[in-house]
Amino acid sequence: MRIGLTLPTMMPGLDRETLLAWARRIDARPFATLAAGERIAFPNPDLMVAMGAAAAVTTRVELMPTVVVLPLHAAAVVAKQIATLDVLANGRVTVGVGVGGREEDFRAVGVPFEKRLGRMAAQVATMRRIWSGEPSVPDTAPVGPRPVHEPPVLVGALSQDSIRRAARWADGLCGFSFGPDGAEVAAAFDVARAAWRERGRPSPRLVASAWYSIASDGRDRMDAYVARYLGVFGDRAARSMARHCTTTSASALRDAVRRMEDAGADDFLLVPTTTDPDEVDRVADLVLG
Repeated sequence: MRIGLTLPTMMPGLDRETLLAWARRIDARPFATLAAGERIAFPNPDLMVAMGAAAAVTTRVELMPTVVVLPLHAAAVVAKQIATLDVLANGRVTVGVGVGGREEDFRAVGVPFEKRLGRMAAQVATMRRIWSGEPSVPDTAPVGPRPVHEPPVLVGALSQDSIRRAARWADGLCGFSFGPDGAEVAAAFDVARAAWRERGRPSPRLVASAWYSIASDGRDRMDAYVARYLGVFGDRAARSMARHCTTTSASALRDAVRRMEDAGADDFLLVPTTTDPDEVDRVADLVLG
């Protein structure tokens, strides 16, 4: 199982030097993937700009925007951004896409919240046409640049219905688990393998991710992170979800890595709750040896 690390883009106080230090250190240590997620109505940096900065200072690690909330955007714009990122990264990009669950993000950009999953499938088809060099719509010039390679598209889903629907067009999963819960993740992966097999498609790439803290006050840090990140759902809901996040110590992180490997994950992406760049080295020494 490969281990990836997510940039701390959802943490307060992230500045230029800190972001670039994280990217450089992730690339220097044997992490497989550098990831980052998207929010709109939240004080985080723009996903594509942050990933572009990471592309400029890395040479080895895979870059994975995960997840792009695709129904928030025009498909041609995202296709152009991802292709540009792939050119800057010399072919190191895999993209995760999802429908999002926060209506305020959709209100912030004036996009309908309803029927997101159906829109996303059509958008991925448009993006693939654009990457192959076809016009996005008839009677227009192609949307460039061409990527170095066609970026694989993973779907940010763990619900069985969403996974089965995505088997028609996705190359794999990039799900999230609060625990992380090994049984939950393994069940989703089993559904994915069966759904891809039924459609005669190659085996899906199976990516899991989870928040973690290995600080001495890991429980408090996790609670504060979840309260801030999920506060839009209300304090009671945020506290309830925080209780499911058990990766709050070094030993708990090692256990989580074992659970995800036992669940059959190809990749496990670790989402930090600190902006300290030394965290990259601490985690590398802890889980990569």
